Amino acid sequence: MNKLWIFVIVVAIIGGLQFANAQNSNLDMDLEVSDEEKIILFSGFAIAVIAIFMFLARDIILRKKTSYDKENLESKKDKTFEKYHSDWGDDYEDLGKRRNTKEEKEFRDAANSDELPNYYDIIGVSKDSSQDEIKTKFRELAKKTHPDKTREDSENEMAELNKAYEVLSDKDLREKYDRYLNVD
Repeated sequence: MNKLWIFVIVVAIIGGLQFANAQNSNLDMDLEVSDEEKIILFSGFAIAVIAIFMFLARDIILRKKTSYDKENLESKKDKTFEKYHSDWGDDYEDLGKRRNTKEEKEFRDAANSDELPNYYDIIGVSKDSSQDEIKTKFRELAKKTHPDKTREDSENEMAELNKAYEVLSDKDLREKYDRYLNVD
């Protein structure tokens, strides 16, 4: 890039000297520019304009092409790809449209595969139970099923009970869970 700038500067200086020499040779104040000098001036200005254009378009010229650039996709027409993959829009979010929290993804995936457990049934409460009722019922069940109390292999059952309590005791998580659970 430095060689290009040096070349542009040299051409501009030579063109300027030619122009100054053309004026000094005849002092009757008539500007006489020969065809050769016109060609030199025009080429100097053309090179300067091209250099300015290349400087302004350097990001487009030097950008790495991806497979997306080669394909003719619908998302290019409405700029969907750019909206979701641009560098400056990493924090872009349509309010009310996207639910991308870890818990919601987990609930959504489980609901889609019909593997979302009914945490209300696990704890043994109804869907409209209060936080105190859920807490009380959880403690009762935890005392009954804890592996240290029962001396049995109830670790999986206790883990499931803890997960149910974790979800139902948190107000926000419970709302997200209820969105994906179909309880009659």
